[in-house]
Amino acid sequence: MRAALRAAILAGLVMTAPASAETTYKVLDFSDLGGWEQDDHAAALSVFRKTCIDMQAPDWQSLCAVAENIESPRAFFELFFRPVLIEDGEQALFTGYFEPELDGKLRPDGRFRYPVYSMPPEARRAARWHSRREIEEGPVLQGRGLEIAWVDDPVELFFLQVQGSGRIRLQNGRTIRVGYAGSNGHDYRSIGVELVRRGVYKPHQVSAQVIKNWVNRNPLEGQELLWHNPSYVFFREVSEVPAELGPLGAMNRSITTMRSIAVDPRYVPLGAPVWIEKEGQNPLRRLMVAQDTGSAIKGAQRADIFFGTGDQAGRAAGRLRDPGRMMVLLPIQRAYALLPEGEQ
Repeated sequence: MRAALRAAILAGLVMTAPASAETTYKVLDFSDLGGWEQDDHAAALSVFRKTCIDMQAPDWQSLCAVAENIESPRAFFELFFRPVLIEDGEQALFTGYFEPELDGKLRPDGRFRYPVYSMPPEARRAARWHSRREIEEGPVLQGRGLEIAWVDDPVELFFLQVQGSGRIRLQNGRTIRVGYAGSNGHDYRSIGVELVRRGVYKPHQVSAQVIKNWVNRNPLEGQELLWHNPSYVFFREVSEVPAELGPLGAMNRSITTMRSIAVDPRYVPLGAPVWIEKEGQNPLRRLMVAQDTGSAIKGAQRADIFFGTGDQAGRAAGRLRDPGRMMVLLPIQRAYALLPEGEQ
């Protein structure tokens, strides 16, 4: 899910300030992590193994090798890592994302008439190409054989682009998985924020489902609302990923439901274990792995939790917007090297 646009299911309502000039680091003990002893460390280790092989630094490579022959997963993390609280002055925020599942066909008909496009070569070469309105209203892509499939809901297609990857269920029972191939180069504009600006909803009322319902109730205004976002995402068929596995994350490996998160790689190394302490209605204490990124995920204390595939996962992800804190587990020497002189 390398799509820069898909970051938060709240459709852009999460606003983050530029990275603070002052970033602080505090090395903690595992005893400082609430609920650490109760987590399933074996499940976290299994997810860590999936992507640690792609981490290039020697210390990570060494730990990845050790991880293949470990008897006690909890002891592995406690012996070789230290939890580091990285802060940049911004409040912690957890949101959720998911892999949409749409109904589709390989040939259009009266119901399935909204194309999922692969990327045209001229769009790949251009810094900024046609807008969403121009693509959907005009003939620029029609008749060129760029259609991967046709789906039956333009709003679901819009949110497929926001998420950046998903599955298309065909009428014959086959499933196509699609992944992000590129965009038209226009900046993303949140339709959720636009609804708030118009006074249709208050910020706390807006979710992906609320937006979908409003567009369906107001088809003409709804189409204009979708065109408010000029950004347009193109896809590629991801046939190398089996249907039972999660979609590809930023490390080009399948991500795992409720164990993979998207982070800001300026602060959190991709592939690193991250301890989550999410507050809110359903508190969560869990060791996850940073395996994805997203354009709305900016800041040292910002994470997007992957909820899985389908409508139920989408509803759960769409409700999530909670505070808390997160600690990155770093190799011991790397962790202490981040501290100012005199504190190491």
